[in-house]
Amino acid sequence: MQTLNEIRFLLESHGLSPRHALGQNFLIDHNLIRKLVDASGVGAGDVVLEVGPGTGTMTEELVARGCEVIACELDAGLGDLLTKTLGERITLVRGDCLAGKSAMNEEVVAALRGRAFTLVSNLPYGAASPLMVTILTKHPECRGMFVTIQKEVGERLRAKPGTKDYGELGVIAQALAEIERIAVLPGACFWPRPKVESEMVSLVRRSEPLTRDAEALARMCRVLFTKRRKQIGAILGRGFGFPDGIDASARPESLTVEQIESLARRAPIAE
Repeated sequence: MQTLNEIRFLLESHGLSPRHALGQNFLIDHNLIRKLVDASGVGAGDVVLEVGPGTGTMTEELVARGCEVIACELDAGLGDLLTKTLGERITLVRGDCLAGKSAMNEEVVAALRGRAFTLVSNLPYGAASPLMVTILTKHPECRGMFVTIQKEVGERLRAKPGTKDYGELGVIAQALAEIERIAVLPGACFWPRPKVESEMVSLVRRSEPLTRDAEALARMCRVLFTKRRKQIGAILGRGFGFPDGIDASARPESLTVEQIESLARRAPIAE
């Protein structure tokens, strides 16, 4: 795997430097990279999606383990660099991993070809939440996500009802996946050092999800949590037929995942 000096040299030789606007904080700790890949359990023949591969440090580890890597890189300069260094050993998609707010890049989808895959990535901070929600709700063929994200995003993923971090992301993730923290990452693990704390997390898709319609659950969450301080009766309307055990005076943040799912089943909401 690439050392920090090698990463610097690769960037300088291509006239590049880290771009803060794209959330480019390169993970440089080899032990942690191996820890994340080990946790994912991927190996020879497995299809892996990597978003934001950067200079290809983790990509090299995935390729060395025999994975079929589909790498999506937004930065044109880094795309050129990856083409030169990894060439035909990966499938490179140039562009944003998302098409809009809730759909994956069509070229990425085409490259996956409907096959089972695993997301293993040091995710760009700005893309993490919308990408995870999109994959969870619209791509059941993704068996799991093993990613580096902001620590506060990890806390939102695991948040419980009644807490300030509880919201759409946590409800959807907990309904569809088992979530575990793999490691907390100090700033020294990255170059340049980010101003926020990070962590590695795993989201392994539940064999029996807590919802039958993930997209309907996501739509209900958006309706409820955009007005999280209001009573749900005011949000959904006083004529709404609330299921047993759910009071119209309750606020969204007090509802369990199961209760929000029951509301989604009771009143499908259009996009």
